[in-house]
Amino acid sequence: MLRRLLIINIIFLFLPVVQSQAENQKANIKGPITITSEALTADNKAHTALFENNVIAKTTDLTIQADKMLVFYKEDGGDVTKIEASGNVRILRDSRIITSKAATYYADEEKVLFTGEPRAMDGDNVVSGTKITYFMATDRFLVENSKVILKSKKER
Repeated sequence: MLRRLLIINIIFLFLPVVQSQAENQKANIKGPITITSEALTADNKAHTALFENNVIAKTTDLTIQADKMLVFYKEDGGDVTKIEASGNVRILRDSRIITSKAATYYADEEKVLFTGEPRAMDGDNVVSGTKITYFMATDRFLVENSKVILKSKKER
């Protein structure tokens, strides 16, 4: 009985630390989004903003570039819920670059879905496929019909 109480107390002591770390990680991933472009068409009734020509969207750790981006946001507070990017899509995060013809960012799920000849590069290593799903929070990729080119350090 005493052992069970001790284990329960230890769990409750560490629970706030684990929750705090998860919240900090989520805050680092999302952050504010700053978007620049040559043209903007806002539709407050539909809660969308269409950015066109040389579009760049930046968060604290992610940059998305495209010819066009349709941004969906919540009515109350204006938080971004989804971004649909098309035309020369390029996403940079850390040392990775991901390119495709189209990409959709889902804020609540913290994932990006790439279609249209998606290609992920990290240094000389390249992964391509018909569709790439990037799970940002866990830093995982799901690649359909993949082709992978890995170069050893000796080849570089």
